[in-house]
Amino acid sequence: MRIRDLGVIDDAVVELAPGFTAVTGETGAGKTMVVTSLGLLLGGRADPGLVRNGSDRAVVEGRLQLPPGSPVAARAVEAGAELDDGALLISRTVSAEGRSRAHVGGRSVPVGLLTELGEDLIAVHGQTDQQRLLRPARQRGALDRYAGESVAEPLARYREVHRRLREVSATLEELTTRARERAQEADLLRFGLDEVAAAEPVAGEDEELSAEAERLGHADALSSAATLAHAALAGDPADPEALDAGTLLAQARRALDAVRHHDERLAGLADRLNEVGYLLADVAGDLAGYADDLDADPVRLAAVEDRRAVLAQLLRKYGGPENALAEVIAWAEDAAARLAELDGDDDRIDELGALETALRADLAELAVEVSAARQAAAGRFAEAVSAELAELAMPHARVTFSLSRVDDLSGIEIEGRTVAYGPHGVDEVEVLLAPHPGAQPRPIAKGASGGELSRVMLAVEVVFAGADPVPTYLFDEVDAGVGGKAAVEIGRRLAKLAESAQVVVVTHLPQVAAFADRHLVVEKTNDGTVTRSGVKVLNDEERVRELSRMLAGLEDSELGRAHAEELLAAARAPRHR
Repeated sequence: MRIRDLGVIDDAVVELAPGFTAVTGETGAGKTMVVTSLGLLLGGRADPGLVRNGSDRAVVEGRLQLPPGSPVAARAVEAGAELDDGALLISRTVSAEGRSRAHVGGRSVPVGLLTELGEDLIAVHGQTDQQRLLRPARQRGALDRYAGESVAEPLARYREVHRRLREVSATLEELTTRARERAQEADLLRFGLDEVAAAEPVAGEDEELSAEAERLGHADALSSAATLAHAALAGDPADPEALDAGTLLAQARRALDAVRHHDERLAGLADRLNEVGYLLADVAGDLAGYADDLDADPVRLAAVEDRRAVLAQLLRKYGGPENALAEVIAWAEDAAARLAELDGDDDRIDELGALETALRADLAELAVEVSAARQAAAGRFAEAVSAELAELAMPHARVTFSLSRVDDLSGIEIEGRTVAYGPHGVDEVEVLLAPHPGAQPRPIAKGASGGELSRVMLAVEVVFAGADPVPTYLFDEVDAGVGGKAAVEIGRRLAKLAESAQVVVVTHLPQVAAFADRHLVVEKTNDGTVTRSGVKVLNDEERVRELSRMLAGLEDSELGRAHAEELLAAARAPRHR
């Protein structure tokens, strides 16, 4: 892995190898940047504050050797990456402005792909992970992860029923709490529907009535106009001598008919006069009929105006933007449907209540199934962790799991108790530790010292390594608060874990570093930066000097060197592996 312009690191190459690699160095030398670099390569958050002062960006590049058939390789190739002789090249760039870019196998990819690949590549554990594991929710998650499908399968069914129960309960609560509002809405709808039903409006009726009212309101003027027009066309019986259009037209037609045989053009005009005569006669007849039919009827006019007033009121209350009766009729149809829905809410409340009861019963059964699977896994998990603690200089320590439930009157009934429930079940999970015989098991947050807590967490991770293995484990000073024999046992246990996986440990304990197959030291130059040569692999002589420094604070102390050599010899002894 190559690191450039990250934190105090100017340009450095970190050579990780199979087995156990220890990373040491003085405080502030940049050991944490090794952890940070791996985190960035595997999708960690890009913090612009990590970019070294004076640089515009930080770059981390890594080469990952993948076994044949690796799902990580398949996923990377699917994303467009190319493998380099079975290895995958990954790079991450973070600019000082906060922008981040990722490349996998020469192809630009979303940072999310790095996170996805990282889940199958490496498990990173540090002191913050220890603190998180002190939380009951994290402990429950750790137990479920260890249990695998025995918990995951019933828990998935439980969560589906839990989701349905929440939906049904929310709908039921809304229906019951809004009963008064729904009743008021129903009353308004009934009133409106009764009003519309009483009027029985017909689409287009308002336009027809408007036209009729206009005609009735001007009946006298219309009748007079029709009579005068008829007299002008067909003659006035009261004045036989008066000329009319019909008489004049007849004279013109006779004049043309007398000479039409002399000119075809004139004959055509005579034919057109004949057509005009027929049309004039029809219009005159229609005018006579119109005048005879038209009657000023005050009673009918009043009825029309009353009906128009009723329809106008409906339009004001229930009409739409077009102010048409069709909109009133459409409103009535929608209102009837909504009223049927509101009237059916009582039946729906009963149905939902019955469904809620059934779902609660189903949820209780599944919760019991999840609890039983957790209980069985808890026994195995606790036994495995206790066995690991025996290897970590805590031979009499015992780890147990406490699975409890909290009473809640609004919960679900299980085995005669009404208990609280949530998306993860009904169990409150807590890890208990009895560090020595006769001690009462207590929550690890209260019953373990700093050194004991580190060993408990390491034991948990080693157990996880067997249940959910990944190729690489990174431990960032998980040995804090530990010393002496316990530190030696932690080193031995990490070395054993390294027999089946790649293990990288950032540590300040020489007892742990002595067990490493490869020892890297991070050194700062005088100007406070770490250059390429500042992260180097130590040979045997250099390891003695570094361990001596870690033991006594003096690299060339004879006593310190002797102790360092003894520590290395003990770590290399076959019986210790």
